[in-house]
Amino acid sequence: MTLRIDRLAVIGVGLIGGSLARALRDADAVGEIVGCGRGKTNLEQAVELGVIDRYTHDVADAAAGADLVFVAVPLGAMRDTFAALREALPAGALVTDGGSAKGSVVDDCRHAAPELLPRFVPGHPIAGTEKNGVAASFAALYRDRRVILTPLAENSPDAVGRVRAMWEICGAEVTEMSVTHHDEVLAATSHLPHMLAFGLVDMLARLKENDEIFRYAAGGFRDFTRIASSNPVMWRDICIANRDALGPMLAGFADEMNELAARIGAGDGEALLEIFDRAKAARDRYVDSS
Repeated sequence: MTLRIDRLAVIGVGLIGGSLARALRDADAVGEIVGCGRGKTNLEQAVELGVIDRYTHDVADAAAGADLVFVAVPLGAMRDTFAALREALPAGALVTDGGSAKGSVVDDCRHAAPELLPRFVPGHPIAGTEKNGVAASFAALYRDRRVILTPLAENSPDAVGRVRAMWEICGAEVTEMSVTHHDEVLAATSHLPHMLAFGLVDMLARLKENDEIFRYAAGGFRDFTRIASSNPVMWRDICIANRDALGPMLAGFADEMNELAARIGAGDGEALLEIFDRAKAARDRYVDSS
């Protein structure tokens, strides 16, 4: 499907929203880009960088005349954003988002603006960095990365196709799955690793000898904990929004750590080697197939 967006409204011009705007502009697939957010300095910088053409702090004003609205606000702000779009979305315009937990986003739209559901195609780009703000955005963020769409029963094939085309223009590989399955998969592959990084760094920071621990941290520690530099507010919202899927994942991992501690305490090298071999084989298969 060929897609041309005459006016794109980006609600939340940070890494995710800014990178989408940059990618579509680089592909000459968009005309005017209107940004919306609360931080004036960030929005002014977005204009200076050429990411957006103009900005407003009002969601309804940003959506006026738009062909497509991309919502990239924290999960805790989704419901208010949908409420603001309720009366403002032009006829024929579509809404999609970049939220990391789809169940809560769909519920927010259903409660705040149910009439938007046929035109709201939920999505989640599996891309990002630990950095924030429009200055961190770049056009290639989505190239060769996966984007998951979780179409609703209310969506038409044309609406889903237009949102799919938008992401494909950005160079992404687009797949589809149900809302529930998405949240289960992301709890395991994204949300749980972030919790491990946050938890490990916090635990070590509270140790009496933490200065020395961090001073001698090797590359493996830095690589593993890089994502603990991610936006705390965003991750607080993700945890709450996806708690039904994330909670059991964390409990299961705690059981695994307790089992490892028991095997180490017992000096059970054979059991440890079996666990490590199994993990290495699974990781190698994943790397080789990606």
